[in-house]
Amino acid sequence: MYKKLNSTKTLIQRTTMGGSSRDTYYIGFDIHKRTISYCAKDVSGGIQQQGRIPATRTNLDGWMKTLPQPWMAAMEATIFTGWIYDHLLPQAAQVKVAHPLMLRAIAALKKNDTIDAGKIADCLRCDFLPECHMVSAQIRDRRRTLRYRHLLVRQMVQMKNRVSGLLLETGSDSQPTAVAQVKYFRELLATNPEVQESIRPLLKLSRESIERLQKTDYALVSSLERDPLLKERLQNLRTVPGVGPITALTWALEIGDVSRFHSVKQAIATADCVATKRVRPRRFCEHRFLNSETSIFNTFWWKLRSWSPSRVTNSPRSMKEPKKRAM
Repeated sequence: MYKKLNSTKTLIQRTTMGGSSRDTYYIGFDIHKRTISYCAKDVSGGIQQQGRIPATRTNLDGWMKTLPQPWMAAMEATIFTGWIYDHLLPQAAQVKVAHPLMLRAIAALKKNDTIDAGKIADCLRCDFLPECHMVSAQIRDRRRTLRYRHLLVRQMVQMKNRVSGLLLETGSDSQPTAVAQVKYFRELLATNPEVQESIRPLLKLSRESIERLQKTDYALVSSLERDPLLKERLQNLRTVPGVGPITALTWALEIGDVSRFHSVKQAIATADCVATKRVRPRRFCEHRFLNSETSIFNTFWWKLRSWSPSRVTNSPRSMKEPKKRAM
């Protein structure tokens, strides 16, 4: 026996906070560098407030005092989202962050900041918001340090390539792979007559920049390794074969809490460790790479679950413990 359902008459909403959803106001934000456009709607979709305020903490405090209670907000993930999220969270019933790529569906012929804020409010109100994971402020602060270290490494590589380029440009006899070594670089300037006088100041300046970047890199990594919040986790991660300090820091700060993953496949997809399948001639190598990474992540997963503060329960079949193989 079949029962016909008419889904157009009622709108089912899911809410995770206490109180009646009819009394809740839904606010969408369109965030920019200097301004924040907002649109506040009630449960029926009626606009209660909309406008634009300067993107400062003082103006946000004054604006939040005019809002009726309770209210929940949503915004797109941008470079400015972090501090606004932290500032709104104590006052709001709930704050959500939307995935920017999945919000492209709200694009329309007539598009402006006010319309975008209203569309985000509608997605929040109808529970259609493509929510993304927002890590804690403590992890974000340390992750900012790790990403700054990545910038230093890129600058270091650029300076090393510049040194090799100067020597090749002037026809100096040198070993490009050994130029980065301190001892070889000093001997090159002291004993090689082919190094022209015009590039010697540039070579010395480049070498000083490389050494300064290396010291800064070492200081940043050492500070993260000694951090009390990460120290125990890094030690557990480094027990996995092939995992060094940078890989452990990247996993701890970029992936975050592993309890939010329901399977190893989700962890692999989030870490972007699956090779691309666009190149057809390398398909066999790609499948081998995928299998090896899955084995590594299985080991990773069970190592992480052994010390994770919030362990995952009711594990699916895809999270079976990897079999021990004879070497």
